[in-house]
Amino acid sequence: MRPAWAPGRVLGTLAAPALALLIALTVTTALLVTVGASPGATYLTMLEFGIRPDSLVSAVNRSTIYFFAGLAVAVTFRMNLFNIGVEGQCRIAALLAAATGASLDLPGPLHLAVMCLVAMLTGAVWAGIAAVLKVWRGVSEVLSTLLLNYVSIAVIAYLLTEVFAADDVNGSTAELPPSARLPVLDGLLASFGISLPPGAHLGGAVLGAVLFGVAVHWTLTRTLYGHDLRISGLNPAAARAHGIDPRRMILVTMLVSGALAGLAGLPDLLGNTYRYGLDFPSGAGYTGIAVALLGRNTPVGIALSALLFGFLERSALILDIQGIPKEIVTIMQGVIVISVVVAYEVVRRAERRRTARLVRERTASAAASEPLGRTS
Repeated sequence: MRPAWAPGRVLGTLAAPALALLIALTVTTALLVTVGASPGATYLTMLEFGIRPDSLVSAVNRSTIYFFAGLAVAVTFRMNLFNIGVEGQCRIAALLAAATGASLDLPGPLHLAVMCLVAMLTGAVWAGIAAVLKVWRGVSEVLSTLLLNYVSIAVIAYLLTEVFAADDVNGSTAELPPSARLPVLDGLLASFGISLPPGAHLGGAVLGAVLFGVAVHWTLTRTLYGHDLRISGLNPAAARAHGIDPRRMILVTMLVSGALAGLAGLPDLLGNTYRYGLDFPSGAGYTGIAVALLGRNTPVGIALSALLFGFLERSALILDIQGIPKEIVTIMQGVIVISVVVAYEVVRRAERRRTARLVRERTASAAASEPLGRTS
């Protein structure tokens, strides 16, 4: 067996994301030429705007949302499940967390901890509906989680208008008190000699993303659950033969995924809007699918992928000023999703052919050396 650091395995790991980005860049270049814009000038403008200190801070803050959503998707991918309902899970979790946080009067750390717990439990319960349907009724989790996204929209609309709507705010929950808001990390950066431009603040969600990223990595690589998850995804029959209950693994994995999805709505809620309304930012759950695919379902890869998507989203703001449709970046993100799927399949087939060739070569070598071994 090749070590994890073998050059061939490293190249195989990097080949699919690199190919996906190349395809996306090619398609985007063609679109820019079609609308009459200079691709070189457009990319340079986006780069110059994107590397400004305030833009980098904004991109990092936005990437935390995509990071949590990507982790939620990646956990299920490792077991050959597809939780496409992260969008609905994170939105309904944010609503209940906002309603809970606005109704409590607690010290800051405890207040934040309670809201995080509510968000994780809500996301887990919403994802658990799809898990129960799959385990006991055989319903595909792709179909059930997708439909639950639409159900969550209706449930959120009802709860906002009939249950949680504040008297002084139309169509949203009450505003969170200061104790329920994430602190900024500007002071921490200042201790390292890093000063941010006026108006730019690094959100505390970044620290939470790092902690959860380390925890997920440790869980997936150093625990019995991570071992069972990997075996169940690679070979369900072998997992069953080793006493791993596939029904239990589906339930637990979907609950873990939903809990992580519940955290995806908190960076905006606790660090930006401070209330949940009909205009609450959406789409992070779907972006998380692309982030997980591009990041090869590993926390480090997902973090880099989330930073890329955050950078692209921030850089798109300058395009309107230049008279270029900012939807170009949205198209680029969509192309990345398609390209990732295609690139992974191309790389997977190439790796399969390479493995088959190595097996044939080693078999032929062993057969050729067998007579010599008998003579000696």
